[in-house]
Amino acid sequence: MTHRSQSLPLETWGRRLMMRAETWADQSRARRHAYEFLWFGLKQGWACLFGGLMLALILGTFLLWPEGAPVSRYDFLAVGAVVIQAAMLAFRLESWEEARVIFLFHVAGTIMELFKTAHGSWVYPEDSLLRIGAVPLFLGFMYAAVGSYIARVQRIFHIRVRGYPPMWTTWVLAAAIYVNFFAHHWLPDVRIALFVATALLFGRGWFYFTADRRRRSMPLLLGYGLVALFIWFAENLGTLGRAWVYPGQADGWEMVSLAKLGSWFLLMIISVVLVSIVHKPEDEISGSPAPRA
Repeated sequence: MTHRSQSLPLETWGRRLMMRAETWADQSRARRHAYEFLWFGLKQGWACLFGGLMLALILGTFLLWPEGAPVSRYDFLAVGAVVIQAAMLAFRLESWEEARVIFLFHVAGTIMELFKTAHGSWVYPEDSLLRIGAVPLFLGFMYAAVGSYIARVQRIFHIRVRGYPPMWTTWVLAAAIYVNFFAHHWLPDVRIALFVATALLFGRGWFYFTADRRRRSMPLLLGYGLVALFIWFAENLGTLGRAWVYPGQADGWEMVSLAKLGSWFLLMIISVVLVSIVHKPEDEISGSPAPRA
């Protein structure tokens, strides 16, 4: 043990600091809640590392990109996204198995982007070489960032579930949601029916997680809704950085419509189902000890 402490001084320092922080937090209920909330925020930030770095690149290049640069901003973002993904694999922040599933989400998102831009749902106002049709290649990585978050958050928070619906029903629902994203341009939009189906399937489900030292729980639908809200905030930052533009933003930036929250909520269901290929929902066992932060 002494040899290990000497060979890993940073780890030893970190553990001592955490013990002191826990001792401080345990002196009152308010401190315990504040400390747990801090850990929750830090873990959430770590889980959405991919998306956070992509947003930083979008906003940074929007503010600082030089006029007359030999490379377009969108192409720089595409290369930057590849570097981020490679680094996450190299540093084992994601597994290759997770990356393959996230790539499926990348492909599904790009196909939907090609369709939506062809129908004028939104546009990409800047030129680039690295694109398929009207869609710059970096946009597929924005969808992949959602999949990355779903995969990483399950590991980081040691998420387990109760009342999760049969897997085959979630696949049917996810397929129906994806088809409706296309079909509603010609056929009646069945989004309301999809919301009802989602509520019926997931309404009894709960997930359990650990932010600090205590096991917490939350309804699945509430968790999905909060993540959809967070993505909506991120989308506002993305459009502020002119990564893409909705028709109402052509003459100047304005907040993305709250109606988009419903789209992101349904997209969350597709994300969760895709990630379940590598992270099959595990049942919460009563009385099991909470994993350490």
